[in-house]
Amino acid sequence: MSSSPVAAFAPLRHPAFRALWIANLASNTGLWIQNTGAGWLMTSLDPSPVMVSLVQAAAMLPVFLFALPGGALADILDRRAILIAAQIWIAAAGLLLAVLAALGLLGAWGLLALTFAIGTGTAVIFPAWAAATPELVPQDDLVQAVALNGVGFNLARALGPALGGFVMAAAGPTAAFALNAVGFLALLWALVAWRRPVERRSQLPPERLPSAVRAGLRFATAVPAMRAAILRACAFFFFASAVWALMPLVIREVLGLGPAAFGAMLGVAGFGAVAAGTVLPMIRERLSQGRLVFFASLLAYAAMALLAVSRHWAPAALAVLIFGAAWLAAGSTLGAAAQMTAPAWVRARALGVYHLAFFGALAAGSLLWGWVGTRVGVPAALLICAGSGAIAAVAVRPWRLVNFAQDLAQRVKARRGEKAATLLPKAEDPASVLKELLHDDSGRVLEVVRYQVDPDDVDGFLAAMKHVREVRLRAGAAGWRLYRDLARPDCFTELWAVDSWTEYLRHTVRLDEVDRAALALVVEMHRGGQGPEASRHLNVEP
Repeated sequence: MSSSPVAAFAPLRHPAFRALWIANLASNTGLWIQNTGAGWLMTSLDPSPVMVSLVQAAAMLPVFLFALPGGALADILDRRAILIAAQIWIAAAGLLLAVLAALGLLGAWGLLALTFAIGTGTAVIFPAWAAATPELVPQDDLVQAVALNGVGFNLARALGPALGGFVMAAAGPTAAFALNAVGFLALLWALVAWRRPVERRSQLPPERLPSAVRAGLRFATAVPAMRAAILRACAFFFFASAVWALMPLVIREVLGLGPAAFGAMLGVAGFGAVAAGTVLPMIRERLSQGRLVFFASLLAYAAMALLAVSRHWAPAALAVLIFGAAWLAAGSTLGAAAQMTAPAWVRARALGVYHLAFFGALAAGSLLWGWVGTRVGVPAALLICAGSGAIAAVAVRPWRLVNFAQDLAQRVKARRGEKAATLLPKAEDPASVLKELLHDDSGRVLEVVRYQVDPDDVDGFLAAMKHVREVRLRAGAAGWRLYRDLARPDCFTELWAVDSWTEYLRHTVRLDEVDRAALALVVEMHRGGQGPEASRHLNVEP
């Protein structure tokens, strides 16, 4: 793909992605309009600081509660159906909010309850929409498609509050709430029009929600590349949140400007994000994902420091422009790394964990830096945050943002060359007297594989086994261990377990060609005549 600015918008040439992106922009803009209207309306219904702050809490809390189970549902059920159901839920809550406001029947707690209901729907949408993006564009356009999603989010964040303020002033909260509902109806229409290819139905029973959630958590915490994306996202967004948390006070108290200037600054940040999205394809050709996030983080903290020392709107606007560009570059790259690390079977729930960490870091950072601002002043808080954020960026840099599948494919090819495929270890079929015990509630299944390795190959075997561990955990293993025989140091035993017999069968079908090549690599190092011995064991309670 060309690295010209036109390449930044290449994903929009795909009709399904283009339609859903435009509709998503409209719905996100409506959501920001609704949040602005809800916050302003609460100042009339109950002007206490606690109740006003609860509006934002009601919008963000559902992410902590429902992003992971929502992602699990999007993995085990039809993703398009989940998105449509969530849109219907949000549109219904938005319409009810508008009707109650128009009739004068909306109280403070009713406003919070319906805001929470809308937030619940968006918490389900975030991971499902992110997981659906790879289905809308080819692999070559995926990273830029994620960047365009970030551009759309930032555009909505810039336009929504400004439009919300205008609508509230011109027509009141009812119109603001109605616009939000219309925006989600537009996205609902686009989802209904999306003809998602029908997935091949598995012969295995569908995953249950609790086990699906556990599998998502295991994947996110066990796979280094996913763990790195989550940890680096937490490190970036925790400190970068200070700008969004303190910008209103910078505008009002430091620069002495009004709400119009605040809206303009948000627009400048959005313009910076759009500009970054345009040049990202050229930057990605020169920098790896990890280096791009690192330099974007440093750029964001430099912009934060500039904002802290600005006493005039011009340098402050420049700082916000740079910050918006750095925010988009780092955020979209981290999001793309998370998406490309997670295989299709676990993608939505893994991204649910990512979004939980993302919003958690934003919320925790906003609270902390707001508190620091009240103690030492807003400029000092921004300077402290910029310095500590730069230190954190250096500290987390060793966590590599590497797509496991691509990295493994390169390593396996380098080791194996063009060798023919090797047969993998196969355990004996289960005894007929035990087959009735093999089902979704069978209890944990343990597979044992024994290898005998030439002493000269031990180092290479152990290095290859690191990839085997990744393969097992990526495919859903609940645990993995490798043991060395103390009496026979050339003998090794691999143990890995899953929660049930059905999970064991799922594990085998989740392996792709690259996974099987990694397993074959260690089989080739076995020096026994018949290949490694494998056996399967069912947990038995005495």
